[in-house]
Amino acid sequence: MMTPDQAPVVFTKQALQEIRLTISKKAIPQDYFLRVGVRGGGCGVSKIIGFDQRKIEDMEWEVDGIHVIMDKRHMMHLIGSRVSFYEDEEKRGFFFE
Repeated sequence: MMTPDQAPVVFTKQALQEIRLTISKKAIPQDYFLRVGVRGGGCGVSKIIGFDQRKIEDMEWEVDGIHVIMDKRHMMHLIGSRVSFYEDEEKRGFFFE
């Protein structure tokens, strides 16, 4: 497992708070981890976040007690990214910076 200093993706305090709240509210099973990754290809990719079970090709690290996983093949698209959480009267959600 990677240390937080080696993590290819970091999270803001607001994002971590919302992730913890989601884990609690949605009763995410203990064998599921927070997955960051990409979808798509060709002309571009979309960065994604969700909960999933660990796979053999995954990297893993821990941030404030939250286990994060990512397919090793996605690193080139995600390295140096920061996950934030935004909320106002009209919308709310996670976004990558």
